[in-house]
Amino acid sequence: MNSVKKSFGIRDLENLSGIKAHTIRIWEKRYGLLNPERTETNIRTYSLQSLQKLLNVTLLYNNGYKISKIADIPEDQINQRVREIVAQNSVKSHAINAFKLAMINFDQSLFQKTYSGLLAEKSFREIFWEVFMPLLHELGLLWQSDTIGPAHEHFITHLIKQKIYTSTEKLQALEPSREDKVFVLYLPENEIHEIGLLFVNYELVLRGYKTIFLGQTIPLESLVDLKKYYEELLFLSYFTVTPTKENLDKYLQDFQDYLASDSPTNLWILGRQTEHLANKELPDTIRVFSSIEHMLNAL
Repeated sequence: MNSVKKSFGIRDLENLSGIKAHTIRIWEKRYGLLNPERTETNIRTYSLQSLQKLLNVTLLYNNGYKISKIADIPEDQINQRVREIVAQNSVKSHAINAFKLAMINFDQSLFQKTYSGLLAEKSFREIFWEVFMPLLHELGLLWQSDTIGPAHEHFITHLIKQKIYTSTEKLQALEPSREDKVFVLYLPENEIHEIGLLFVNYELVLRGYKTIFLGQTIPLESLVDLKKYYEELLFLSYFTVTPTKENLDKYLQDFQDYLASDSPTNLWILGRQTEHLANKELPDTIRVFSSIEHMLNAL
C-alpha cells in the first residue's frame, strides 16, 4: 500500500472538494468537522478519512444542508444521509468524488463499483458526458496544481478508456449504416492523449459511420496507403500537445502535400492546440472544431 496517498494538505482538500481553504478552516474551527494533525512546523495535514468526510459534507452542503446542521449529524450517520440523497437524485457529484477517491488510492474496485452503480441508471453515453467529462476537466486542474501526479492521471484515464473500448465494441457488432463518410481517426506523432479521440470514435460508430481507428503517434506518411482502399476519406485528429504552435502551419502544409496533392482530402481537428488556428485562413478541406459537440453537430 506504499503507493496510497494517506496525507493531504489544505490546498489538496480545496482542490479535491471545491471548498475554499478559508472556508474549510472556518468549518474546522467553528464546527469541529475535521481534526487535522500538525507537522513539526505546525502545518495542517489531513488523513484520507478526513478527505472522505469533507467530500461527503460537501455533497450535503451542495444539496441544501446548512453547515451547522451537518455538524450536528453523528459521524456514523453522514454516510447514510449521503446514500439517501444519491438514491433520490442520482447525484453526479457523489460519483465524481468516488472516482477521485478511487484515483487517489489506485482503487480499481471502488472505480468499478461506482461505475456499475451509474450504469444501472444511465447509458454509457450519459455517464461519459455527465460524469467522466467533468471529472477529466477536474483532473487537468488537479494535475496542474500538483494535487495528483502522472501515475494518478494514467490510472484513472486507463480505466475510463477501458469503458470506452467495451462500449464501442458492443456497437461494432453491427454493420455501419452510413456510407457517405469513412472516418480515419489518428493522433499526430508524439501525441498520446487519446481519450478524446476514443470517445469521438464511439460517437461516430453510434451514429452508424464506418471508422478506422489508428490511435496514437501516427506519421503522416503512414496515412497515404489508406487512400488506395477508399475514395472518400475524412481524417479526424486531436491536437492536444502536438503539433506545437510553432509547427502547426508546417503540419497542415505537410498534410496537404502527403494526402491532398492528387485530390481534395478533408481533415477535421479538435484539441487545445487548435486555439492557435483561430484567426488563420485555412483551406476549405480543413475544419477546426472547438468541442466534440461542435463536431457532432456538423455531421
